[in-house]
Amino acid sequence: MSAKTNTTKQNRNLWAKLVQNRYVYLMLLPVILYYIIFHYLPMIGVLIAFKDYTMKYTFWENIVSTPWVGLKHFKSFFQSYNFLRTFRNTILINAYGLLFTFPAPIILALLLNEVRHITFKKTVQSITYLPHFISLVVVAGLVKDFTSSTGFINTIISSFGGKPIQFLIEPEWFRTVYIVSSIWQETGWGSIIYLAALAGVDAELYEAAVIDGAGRWKQMTHVTLPNIAPTIVILLILKIGQMMNVGVEKILLLQTDTNKETSEVISSYVYHRGIIEAQFSFSTAVGLFNSVINFALLIGANQFSKKFSETSLW
Repeated sequence: MSAKTNTTKQNRNLWAKLVQNRYVYLMLLPVILYYIIFHYLPMIGVLIAFKDYTMKYTFWENIVSTPWVGLKHFKSFFQSYNFLRTFRNTILINAYGLLFTFPAPIILALLLNEVRHITFKKTVQSITYLPHFISLVVVAGLVKDFTSSTGFINTIISSFGGKPIQFLIEPEWFRTVYIVSSIWQETGWGSIIYLAALAGVDAELYEAAVIDGAGRWKQMTHVTLPNIAPTIVILLILKIGQMMNVGVEKILLLQTDTNKETSEVISSYVYHRGIIEAQFSFSTAVGLFNSVINFALLIGANQFSKKFSETSLW
């Protein structure tokens, strides 16, 4: 049988499968259209990072007619004082998040998994999930109230004879406030996926461990953690792939003129230069640089995981 005949037969089989499963593919169509319209088509806009975008022309006129300036805006960003400051702040906030925020849902899920009192367990889950559903503006308002000079935290510090701390005024405290509030806000919600993974662990493995004389701690280290390790690794890879992303909304809500030295990150810098100062080409170049670094980190983390474990995204 010739190669042409084989190709024709494969095409017919493919078409037959498409027809047979047409309703499934129709359900998939809106998702495909969503990603094409809102994720792939807007990528044309990155071209303005290599042009001098001006409001005198329409978007398409800027893409087609304005002169090509190459890496001008990238060089301007790399040579500015703000490059090192924003890059350092972005990396540090995400590194602290990886160190403290990422393990928090895992620890909570492991602790909840050991609780046998159903009512207490559900109560703790509800309380820890709640902050995730609170508006970010409300969360920022609560953080400001709690950390103010007369707030709850400083009241406790003063009651022990300490000196009140201006948490959102003194730059060195900004990262601590940001990370602690993130742990409070997202730990409960983030534990859901780990609780789901824990529910899939075979009960017979625990029974075998008990027969071998393993206590609760050894059951957790030798049975529980190895079984949820693939879930942890996948989420860790995705987290590393977002190392250059910091939620701009929360940063802007907690940012003050006095703490900008540690609170100004790439996403907030893009907002200030692009939206406030209308430097569209420059801000697009900075955003593109940010995305390229994220992409490289994602590829690197996935390759590292594939090399040293059996788990990877692809």
